[in-house]
Amino acid sequence: MKIARLADLADPAACPLLVVKVGSSLLVDRQGVRRNWLEGLVAEIAEARTRGQAVIVVSSGAIALGAAKLGLAKGGRGSLADAQAAAAVGQIALSGLWADLLGAHGLTAAQLLLTLEDLEDRRRYLNATATLTRLLDAGAVPVINENDSVATQEIRFGDNDRLAARVAQAARASAVLLLSDVDGLFDRNPVEPGAKLLPEVRGVTAEVHAMASGGSSSGMGSGGMTSKLQAAEIAERAGIALAIASGLHDAPIARATAKGIGTLFLARRKDGGRKAWLGGRLRLKGALVVDAGAAKALSQGSSLLAAGITAVEGDFHRGDAVAVRGLDGATVAHGLAEYDARDCALLIGRKSADHAAILGYAPRSAVVHRDQLVLL
Repeated sequence: MKIARLADLADPAACPLLVVKVGSSLLVDRQGVRRNWLEGLVAEIAEARTRGQAVIVVSSGAIALGAAKLGLAKGGRGSLADAQAAAAVGQIALSGLWADLLGAHGLTAAQLLLTLEDLEDRRRYLNATATLTRLLDAGAVPVINENDSVATQEIRFGDNDRLAARVAQAARASAVLLLSDVDGLFDRNPVEPGAKLLPEVRGVTAEVHAMASGGSSSGMGSGGMTSKLQAAEIAERAGIALAIASGLHDAPIARATAKGIGTLFLARRKDGGRKAWLGGRLRLKGALVVDAGAAKALSQGSSLLAAGITAVEGDFHRGDAVAVRGLDGATVAHGLAEYDARDCALLIGRKSADHAAILGYAPRSAVVHRDQLVLL
């Protein structure tokens, strides 16, 4: 049963596992934790569990909470060191808060702190999947946040929107609900006269991206509409629906599902587990630029051959994830390289019959095999 409308997010048959992401500005304001609002949200999570749904929470707020306790300027985001220190202090308070509130409903909270590498590395991704599966089977409510106390600029998600989408992939969730400070995606800046809320989006296109504006309106978080659209792209390729709805109101889940206020991004396709992981990767080790003929062949299910490659970018090794880009700069696929960057550079534009003589060893069947490639 596919999710076709916002109401389906509250239907256990259509959505047996829901990932709910809570933004910093919803959980914490200038006065501190919005406890009354959070108690209402937890009551909604308990209701979802009662009707037969499993729930995973992706919760921001650690940096904001820690910054308040430490008296750090700019909400703890003035520097990387401030953010890491604030997260270390705030994560204790955040996990305790969720544990207390969920415990009041007889639910057990489980904390997972993840970095980008935990979900980009295939082995660690599968470990996270196993942990989430076991926790859900045991009846716990996983509460997940980025491990900001150790993550650096090079190895962090940077926002919990994309983290929520990647967690949904790992947990094989049915849908993601991003609770934010806006009702959803509008056809233009929502402050402009005549701006219209889009109730449904079928595929995140360039036109859809053009409607988004980056940045967090609250100044407390790190995400914006752009990061939410990137999360939707990750989800939709894995067969997961994603919704954006406002969390500024009481009972925000019911407001979105019962009243239909929000934007639902429909799943476009359902890639297999490995290809969904590969298509959703956020960090790639390099890129292969291909000509129009190669791009067309890839779209028809072919492997990437050296003859169609025009340039090699980055320093990658065999087995690393790379982007495949057209001459216009648009990324058409992600794949696992069969050669190091150095050998790929030697093979640019060369026919397969020449490879053995160029490399000095028996060549592989393709630079990126179709079984290790996913179209975007």
